[in-house]
Amino acid sequence: MSTPITKRAISIPPLYYRLIISLLKPLYRLQVWQRSHQRANYQQEVAQRFGKYYPPCPSNKITANNDKDNNNRVIWCHAVSLGETNTVAPLLDKLLQQGYQIWLTNTTQTGFARGASRFAEDIAQGRMSHSYVPVDSPAVIEKFLAHVQPIAALFVETELWANILTILAQQNIPSILVNGRLSAASFKRYQKISAVSQSMMQNLTLIIAQDEESAQRFQQLGAESSHVQVAGSLKWVINAPKITDINTQKSVITDITQPKIANEKIIDVDLGELNRPIWVVASTHSGEEDTALAWQQQLLAIPEHSKTLLIIVPRHPERFDEVAALIQKSGLKMVRRSHQDAIHAQTQVYLADSMGELMTWFALADVALVGGSLVDIGGHNPVEPASVATPILMGRYTQSCQVVVDMLAGVGALYQPYNNFYQAITLNGGSDEQVDEPFSEQDKSKFMQPVSDTDDVALIYEQLQFWLSHPHIAQLAGQAGAQLAAQQQSALTQQLTLIEEVIKQFATINN
Repeated sequence: MSTPITKRAISIPPLYYRLIISLLKPLYRLQVWQRSHQRANYQQEVAQRFGKYYPPCPSNKITANNDKDNNNRVIWCHAVSLGETNTVAPLLDKLLQQGYQIWLTNTTQTGFARGASRFAEDIAQGRMSHSYVPVDSPAVIEKFLAHVQPIAALFVETELWANILTILAQQNIPSILVNGRLSAASFKRYQKISAVSQSMMQNLTLIIAQDEESAQRFQQLGAESSHVQVAGSLKWVINAPKITDINTQKSVITDITQPKIANEKIIDVDLGELNRPIWVVASTHSGEEDTALAWQQQLLAIPEHSKTLLIIVPRHPERFDEVAALIQKSGLKMVRRSHQDAIHAQTQVYLADSMGELMTWFALADVALVGGSLVDIGGHNPVEPASVATPILMGRYTQSCQVVVDMLAGVGALYQPYNNFYQAITLNGGSDEQVDEPFSEQDKSKFMQPVSDTDDVALIYEQLQFWLSHPHIAQLAGQAGAQLAAQQQSALTQQLTLIEEVIKQFATINN
């Protein structure tokens, strides 16, 4: 870090914000009741959100360095939901390896479930504690901090609360925004509450931004330039469970007329007939499965693609049954992961209604469509399929990960209609191999930028069909993505270094 962190004047949120939070607190409790009272963990959720009860603090009796002085070095990390939890997971792994203890909080049920499963071993062994985030009420926050006693607080991407940041500043606990991202739309929303935004920016100790555009927007909201650093995106760091020797599990294509053959050893499911094209639609939201099913029906009507298997992975587990009903309504032949059904030759759709297996489905697929991009969600992280050399399709709604999307499009690993950065893999794309199969002018046009009057959804389907028809080209696109993902891994080291520098500086200040 170029500039030492120094103590600054504490910025108190405006009175109207504090009054609104106070008035909304009972309404929020009612909302929690309406959403969660039928769940088994409802009492636990309410107790944690409103400061009634927390699990024991983490404690490492034996750290990675066998250093007893590392005990009671708890870092609080808040990740809103599933996406943020996945993004920050590798950073938390590194902090745990450094001998820190972690207190992880989540806002959503999905995020909480992911945190509990992703860090189950660390929680069981006492290196990590896990709870729902406290509401942004001073009394609740003070009780939470008194229990946790963190030496630093990390907030992932854009989840910030003015009262929390104020109390952290008052208690001289450094607050760090990690993997900070501020889209143009979010920036406009923060501008509408400029006094609150300025308070938060001034109370943050450090903002680690993903890119220069986000860094500039944070500064325009009131952050000092010396307290903003650009360190790349943690979205490039693989955070899901690894597939062992995945590169050896994917068959190298020597016959470009044949699809990749998935190896059944990478997952405990009977894949049935292996020699068939596979595409996955992952992290889907309402409206996206309908599109995928329509495309699958079109593919199956083509003799060349009559054996194609579609794997659907809904984003939220509460939609599993809803998606199963959609598939049944489509008339396509389905089996479900949750039923441990075997995939047979007649299976046309496999519903992957499970958690924690997304990387496996990406690894099995010849092509991956990343969800949250056909509907206005913002797009989910395309790095995971890229990391296992699977070419990627995404729709127009990628504002949550646009920088990553553009970089992958720039090497031909990701196709997004009308993306100006897209550079299609050519016939020799990154390889000295020559393809003997002749290509028609229509095929070659798939490498070019789409014409403006063509519907983008139709263009995505055309690219899907093209990659499935030309697996050698798809493989080259996937390899380009894997190479780029490997090159971008430095973001983890940079963000970890910045965090530890702040912790050391505050340890000196407080002493």
